Amino acid sequence: MAEIVIKNLRKDFGDFNAVKSSSFTIGDGEFFMLLGPSGCGKTTTLRMIAGLELPTSGEIYIDGEEVGQRPASERDIAFVFQMFALYPHMNVRKNISYPLISQGMPRAKVKEKVAEVARILGIEDILDRPVGGLSGGDRQRVALGRAIVREPKAFMMDEPLGALDAEFREHMAEELRALHDRMGATTVYVTHDQLEAMQMGDKIVVMNHGVIEQFGVPQDIYDWPATMFVAEFIGSPPMNFLRFDGVAEAGRGSVQMNGHDFLVPDLRDGAKGPLVLGVRPEHVHLSEAAPYRGKVIATEYLGTTQIVTIKTPNGEIKARTGSEASVNAGENVGLEFNGNTVTVFEANTGIALRSAANERVLAHG
Repeated sequence: MAEIVIKNLRKDFGDFNAVKSSSFTIGDGEFFMLLGPSGCGKTTTLRMIAGLELPTSGEIYIDGEEVGQRPASERDIAFVFQMFALYPHMNVRKNISYPLISQGMPRAKVKEKVAEVARILGIEDILDRPVGGLSGGDRQRVALGRAIVREPKAFMMDEPLGALDAEFREHMAEELRALHDRMGATTVYVTHDQLEAMQMGDKIVVMNHGVIEQFGVPQDIYDWPATMFVAEFIGSPPMNFLRFDGVAEAGRGSVQMNGHDFLVPDLRDGAKGPLVLGVRPEHVHLSEAAPYRGKVIATEYLGTTQIVTIKTPNGEIKARTGSEASVNAGENVGLEFNGNTVTVFEANTGIALRSAANERVLAHG
């Protein structure tokens, strides 16, 4: 397999700048996620790595070789699309074997490799069936088989589970990750689904408007978002934002909001003016003794937990609490935050201030 290095990658379509000077490294054997909303540049980035689009500028290295201006046929890349892209007039066996036959591989070797891939994917019983009558999940397995059988340097996957229903999509995500772990293949995977990215990825690039907002491991991106966009895009419910005018002083471990002091990790950066206190719902605690208070406007029962929505002087906030807690709409409740998990953002830029907790992440994100 191969390491993939991207340096200052840019793509323009006329006057439209789709990808803006992206740089990151995909480690050999990593399952790497390109995550973001529609139109953010993630698929364009994938297509440039694969050679289906040539970059306007920048460099792409695959296994140490610069391939930025080479066509897809010269990159030893396998591509898996959302809509399967199978040959409808061929059965499963012929679909999987087609890349090998077109390369002139001996038939005995082709048969051996197809049998091996079918065993890995659990589709040995459908090899001689036409693809037209297969379920969505089986058709996706066939598409994966056709990519895997070539043993390329890397796999490019463009929302390959997007056409499946929600329940089966989750099951296939688990299967795909398990398949990756068995093969150790370098995989670049595009998705707009943050849960899918968090579940499957070793590393994640979060993109928005052609810009990389953050790059890192899923846990770091969730715990320490670099921007308000990442904080809101990752998590369900997303991070809470409490807006206030105040001062964040470098070297201090607290900020004052509406006359109340809130603990934060020791700040490395200072800022003043419009600020935002960011806190995840699971780090919001209801406490009768807390002086900072709000009014409960809704509760959502989720089985083992519940989501409580509270109106505060600085905006609505959601708390994830145990389902046994008795909380009713209209109640006035006190709120406490776990100070070690709070992020402070500049409201005008949306950028997180560096702190003792997040500086390692932001330095590499």
